[in-house]
Amino acid sequence: MSTIKREDLVQSVADALQFISYYHPADYIRALGRAYERERSPAAKDAIAQILTNSRMCAEGHRPICQDTGIVNVFLKLGMDVRLEGFGGSSLDDAINEGVRRAYLDPDNKLRASVLDESDFGRRNTKDNTPAVISVQMVPGGKLEVDVAAKGGGSEAKAKFVMLNPSDSIAEWVLKTV
Repeated sequence: MSTIKREDLVQSVADALQFISYYHPADYIRALGRAYERERSPAAKDAIAQILTNSRMCAEGHRPICQDTGIVNVFLKLGMDVRLEGFGGSSLDDAINEGVRRAYLDPDNKLRASVLDESDFGRRNTKDNTPAVISVQMVPGGKLEVDVAAKGGGSEAKAKFVMLNPSDSIAEWVLKTV
């Protein structure tokens, strides 16, 4: 039976979030390099060169690739033979969110917190990017697999949605909602 200590899980989540904030995947960089070599348009070639330059600067300086460091999504595959240790009354969600908090408040590379707490309908920034969106899948075995993603927050913005009849005016609806 494998034992996973709470502190190790917390630090792993924090480290993963810092890592993905400033490193593009190697296969992405290789693909951009190949695209740069094949590109014929000077403007497009320059745009690819800027992306590659910015990516290198982020990796070398350990600074976020994008100012929108995203809403944290954590996908856990928790083996049924895994023993969790050191949680002392706190939950798995609490440990994940502590890792998020550490990553976003890291004094060497503070990440932009963009998650809003809507529990009181005040839409206030949590200032530490918690809570994370957490998905837990119980699987056979003695391993804990953790995948961490920071999804850009723009798509989470509040919007209005309406179903219009074919005869309705889109322009009138837009003017009413402004």
